[in-house]
Amino acid sequence: MTAPPLSIFIIAKNEADRLPRVIEAVRHLSDDILVVDSGSIDGTQDAARALGARVIEREWPGYGPQKRFAESQCRHDWVLNLDADEVVPADLAAEIAGLFASGEPAAQAYEIRIAEIFPGEAAPHPLAYALAPVRLYRRDRGTYSISPVHDRVDLEPGTRVARLKGTVHHFSVRSIGDQIAKLNAYSDQQVADLAARGKSTSTARVFLEFPIAFLKAYIGRRHAVRGTYGFITAMNFAFYRWLRVAKDFERRNREPKS
Repeated sequence: MTAPPLSIFIIAKNEADRLPRVIEAVRHLSDDILVVDSGSIDGTQDAARALGARVIEREWPGYGPQKRFAESQCRHDWVLNLDADEVVPADLAAEIAGLFASGEPAAQAYEIRIAEIFPGEAAPHPLAYALAPVRLYRRDRGTYSISPVHDRVDLEPGTRVARLKGTVHHFSVRSIGDQIAKLNAYSDQQVADLAARGKSTSTARVFLEFPIAFLKAYIGRRHAVRGTYGFITAMNFAFYRWLRVAKDFERRNREPKS
């Protein structure tokens, strides 16, 4: 079967354990799978090439700039972005292929639900919270934001947007330790971004951020229905949100007083 005129791009670093599953799930969807790697030392590059992906190595400039670079290197006008821990299940792959069955898809950009799968789960919980960002789009109608921390596609005015029925499976948790290390590093990037934009958080949030963020995750994002890992993930989310505020407080108090 001929693959749709679709490029798939993935940014990665040290994802040799998870990336093959991601590529395997979409190999039949594209003749142009691109991995932009930012310094892996675990064989991620070789794992990607072994499955037929193109690999470009590039230093890490931040999420938005790296994804914008990756989309610019794609060969087709239509692109699908996946992270290196996001798997497209068979029903969603068939839905994407079906968009191109009669030519050009009806919309110009498509939102796709992304739901986390916690350790011990084979599929997203029926009540799992899911984001629905634009991930499938024409490159002439949208491009990734240049923000180093905000992962979003900025669309041209008037772009026709639709939402797919399927859900990407997000295997985000290798281990609790790995998750905390990632959130710690991400909070550093967010504080640097605040400083670069001349922004800051209020001191009051040092005291309020953790309980509010915990309730947002545990109740608002329905982690409460997902057992022990749901509680752990809500705690880690709250700690990350608080850590970002605490680090920003520290940054402001280290600045020379005028």
